[in-house]
Amino acid sequence: MGLVGAVAAFLALAIVGLTTGAGGPPVYPAMDLLTGYLIVPMALMSLAIGTFQSLVTPWGLIRHYWVVAKLILTIAVVVVLWMQTGNIRMLAMQPVGADGPELAAARASMVLHAGGGLLVLLGAVILSVYKPRGLTRYGWNRRASAGAEEA
Repeated sequence: MGLVGAVAAFLALAIVGLTTGAGGPPVYPAMDLLTGYLIVPMALMSLAIGTFQSLVTPWGLIRHYWVVAKLILTIAVVVVLWMQTGNIRMLAMQPVGADGPELAAARASMVLHAGGGLLVLLGAVILSVYKPRGLTRYGWNRRASAGAEEA
């Protein structure tokens, strides 16, 4: 949930940056700091802690579809975030008032990717809360082999 909040704050700053344009407040250095010191570490820790927890709990890493889906969503968020850090840094380094088509596209990209990332993260949270039923093929095989050992 902390990562969701950090991405929501990033999205708010990105919207301010997009709507005010080149003459607006310098939000991009703040977005760069937010990304470097909060979002990237939280995303990597979320991936590491989630993987560790799934390995040491009965849910398993690949036993249930919802865990696999959550893992894929988290990896996608980390990859897209990693790919966007260059644009974030580029916008943060621009002098106040700089404008151009490349900068306008990068500003729009910040809103698009932050909004998409927020939706993906909320989807992962929903999966964590509701834990829909459904075992993977591996999960069924593990369950069957555990039942055969007990008999």
